[in-house]
Amino acid sequence: MTLSLTMVPGRYCMLRLDAEAALPAWFSLAAPLAAACRTSDELSLLSPEQDVPATLPAERDLCAFKVAGPLDLTQTGILAAIAGPLGAAEIPILALSTFETDYVLVPASRFDEALKILSRDFGISI
Repeated sequence: MTLSLTMVPGRYCMLRLDAEAALPAWFSLAAPLAAACRTSDELSLLSPEQDVPATLPAERDLCAFKVAGPLDLTQTGILAAIAGPLGAAEIPILALSTFETDYVLVPASRFDEALKILSRDFGISI
């Protein structure tokens, strides 16, 4: 499988709010990478770290890779190809998919290691 990845600038934060919570006033979809996902169990938000109030519990200091797209929805194994080598190195990931592509976020403390692993297996643009 031939994939090309780019690094998304900035640091990101993922947090969970109650399922019935409204979108907070500080949350914006104007960032290079931001997402809101509501299920019957929760409202999850991915946002640039600097936008998230420090008082909220969250997974902070995440860095992101973007799979070059658009990807066809019939393609299989894309996330597995990325998650496999990172999992083998015990690097936790947060995966996010859109209609056209995939994003993989890793802790900033493991970013250089993830970059080395993914550079070995895929083309990466800095």
